[in-house]
Amino acid sequence: PSMSRSSLAFAFIAAAAQSLPSPPPTPKHPVIDTYHGVAVTDNYRWLEDWSNPAVRAWSEAQNTYARGYLDQLPERPAVLARLRALYSQPSPRFYGLAFRHGVLFAIKREPPKDQPILVTLPSLSDPTSARVLVDPNILDPSGHTAIDFYVPSPDGRFVAVSLSHGGSENGDLHVYDAASASPLPDVIPHVNGGTAGGSVAWTSDSAAFYYTRYPAPGERAAADLDFYQQVWFHTLRSNPSSDHYSLGRGFPRIAEIALDESPDGRTILARMANGDGGEFAHYLLTPGGEWTQIATLADEVVSIHPGPDGSLYLLSRHQAPMGAILKTPIGRPSLASARTVVPESSVAIQDFAPSAGHLYISGIAGGPSLLRVFSLDGRAEGEVPLRPVSDVIQILAYSNGRLLFEQSGFLDPPAWFSFDPSTHRATPTVLRESSPTSFADLEVLRDTAVSSDGTKIPLNIIRPTGTKLDGSHRVLLYAYGGYGISSTPGFLLRERPLFDRGFIYVVANIRGGGEFGEAWHRAGMLTRKQNVFDDFAASARYLIDHGYTTPARLAIEGGSNGGLLMGGDLTQHPGLFRAVVSHVGIYDMLRVELSPNGAFNVTEFGTVKEADQFHALFAYSPYHHVRDGAQYPAILFLTGVNDPRVDPANSRKMTARLQASGTGLPVLLRTSSTSGHGIGSSLSDVLEQEADVDAFLLAQIPAP
Repeated sequence: PSMSRSSLAFAFIAAAAQSLPSPPPTPKHPVIDTYHGVAVTDNYRWLEDWSNPAVRAWSEAQNTYARGYLDQLPERPAVLARLRALYSQPSPRFYGLAFRHGVLFAIKREPPKDQPILVTLPSLSDPTSARVLVDPNILDPSGHTAIDFYVPSPDGRFVAVSLSHGGSENGDLHVYDAASASPLPDVIPHVNGGTAGGSVAWTSDSAAFYYTRYPAPGERAAADLDFYQQVWFHTLRSNPSSDHYSLGRGFPRIAEIALDESPDGRTILARMANGDGGEFAHYLLTPGGEWTQIATLADEVVSIHPGPDGSLYLLSRHQAPMGAILKTPIGRPSLASARTVVPESSVAIQDFAPSAGHLYISGIAGGPSLLRVFSLDGRAEGEVPLRPVSDVIQILAYSNGRLLFEQSGFLDPPAWFSFDPSTHRATPTVLRESSPTSFADLEVLRDTAVSSDGTKIPLNIIRPTGTKLDGSHRVLLYAYGGYGISSTPGFLLRERPLFDRGFIYVVANIRGGGEFGEAWHRAGMLTRKQNVFDDFAASARYLIDHGYTTPARLAIEGGSNGGLLMGGDLTQHPGLFRAVVSHVGIYDMLRVELSPNGAFNVTEFGTVKEADQFHALFAYSPYHHVRDGAQYPAILFLTGVNDPRVDPANSRKMTARLQASGTGLPVLLRTSSTSGHGIGSSLSDVLEQEADVDAFLLAQIPAP
């Protein structure tokens, strides 16, 4: 019988793969660990030690091997040129907005500049009036210094800015005069990190601020310098050596502290997360300068914002996994007597903003956003009109009761809108990014896959208008599924070269995220993590069963926790996909907790110290489920040597194990020396990486 065009293409590529040179050899040095009576052999433990010159030499050899493949791909030059053209044309994007004393501060992304800059905007109606305060591209022409975060003082005279280098997220705090854009002598080291983050809150007189601080060398053991975050106090123009402790000595080792202040600085709050699993405690700074706890980890309060009416508004998930809004007086905060003003509904609450007379609540219903309006007493006042299948990125309440909000869609660039509750109209502002190319040839469909246990999984399918479901299409499937982080509609400019070549792009809203509230998250964490892999496999099968594609034309992509997803599904279902792109992923689940950020992940993933959690981790750990002789899809691993969130050793070990399995398709490891987890990467690096990804996918997935 004759072969189908799909089978012929698959056979041709498989034959071509056999002519690839062999990857660099990787010696095996077995180490055996025993967990709860189970002996586990690790042949590539030696690849964990980045200080070992042999490991660095191995990594460089892998990079050379990967470049030898990627640089000869015929589509790469055209894809890179297309990406550079796209990212040299968009109008600037303004995001991360903050109002202080009548001044609007914003981060401005202005391609082709490598890094976003910090600006002030005297007028919302004139983006050309933006005045530069901090430009990392001038501070570091290499493009590898980034702004981690910024916080303006209540009077708008000063702004605290964390700056880090090379994607490390290890940020030092600098203070700038907003009028002159000149730096003050105040520089505080290691305020931000890739483990527990970092933040600042100013006092009401703008003369001092509280900030997050990691231990200084010598204060704790070297292994603890990325832990035990605390809050310290700094007076402007004083020597940081005279700063004093304020909060955190009794916090867990994996505490992650976020500070928040009212715009006038009169109310300062601290949220302490117990690692990354979604547990929070909250503290309020009293007028006497003391911290008082207003919610414990067990209280399930997610966030707190002060209102203009002398109240604190709390987002609670206690007996309300979709979220409810509570209210208590700032002067006498009491969770026990707090009043529910917005009860739980079918919409999962993500963010909220109290303003004069109104309470704005941003929520999510399976992927897209909803933006609802209530009175401060909880009376429903309707919804803010949004684009179809869109994401509300940020909400910012005016003191007069109006709302400024940013939204985007898969095919729509981010844009800011102003909402007037008196007319119930949302008006576009001039702070909107324009697309450098048309997306009119595409449409967005929402559909549903069914997982192995019957759970319905929403799918967002971005496809050419009028696509015929004949199984012939190239498809790229993406998901994340962890930490309660939702996969929301975001502008797909970066995927335009793939759309140009007929790809369909699909985002699956799998469990582990927050698309249906905290219950959806918890169904994909700890010992229930296998649900995440099952949901993703079900999404892939839906696309095959409904005539979108075949395994020979299906690619998958994910990063970080989504990289773990890639590893889990490629080892559990190797014949379901043709190509895998996995960014900064976690693959050895038995040793992840030994790295700094991995310790913060224990409340999300579990620990090998607990028998039930060990067995769950070992059951899906991708590194431990690679089988010799299995025919795995073509795989491109990407990592950065400065990654503070996922140890690059995961990518090294997984690459070595897959290359040793004897699989016939390419297994490539691309390691960047100038980036980390992807946060703070230069635009130049991002586009080079995306060109590699797209060219790899185009080479591995045959055209119809």
